[in-house]
Amino acid sequence: MPDIDESQLIDASLQGNSAAFGELVQIHQHRLFNAMANFCGNATEAEDVVQEAFVQAYLKLAKFQQNSQFYTWLYRIAFNAAISRKRRKRVEASVDKNREEAGLEPVDGGDAPGDQMMRDEQAALVHKALAMLSDGHREILVLREMDGCDYEQIAELLDINVGTVRSRLHRARMQLKERLVELG
Repeated sequence: MPDIDESQLIDASLQGNSAAFGELVQIHQHRLFNAMANFCGNATEAEDVVQEAFVQAYLKLAKFQQNSQFYTWLYRIAFNAAISRKRRKRVEASVDKNREEAGLEPVDGGDAPGDQMMRDEQAALVHKALAMLSDGHREILVLREMDGCDYEQIAELLDINVGTVRSRLHRARMQLKERLVELG
């Protein structure tokens, strides 16, 4: 479906065209997975959350008011699903085990082995520090620093004003810095 916009895909989906919804999934699945993998800290958990989000989005598509971006609406569904799953579990898993299972650190064959090891250790430290933050602080850091959202996008995703984004992001960065010093 070249040159078709999201509102047309949504309308087609609402009329029973499952291929149109499949196109929406293809457009957003990678970005949503990356955001949820960074938030959940576990690729398997992120896959489950993303799948659940798309199922919920399909079931609730008629309720989507097209006054915001589809991704924004979808992200909120995924974030709420991730929080719900976390509440249901309430069992703290080892951060190191989650990192090993998730395999989130990229492998770059061009560097010396020592360089890669240092980056892996730094990434593990950041993941540990992120895991120590509140869900709200982790979410805003993931959106800004890992998902690359600008302040306006974050404000829309979290349904807060830009000034609040700036202050929460500042507090989250300060908390992350404190956790990194504690762990370092």
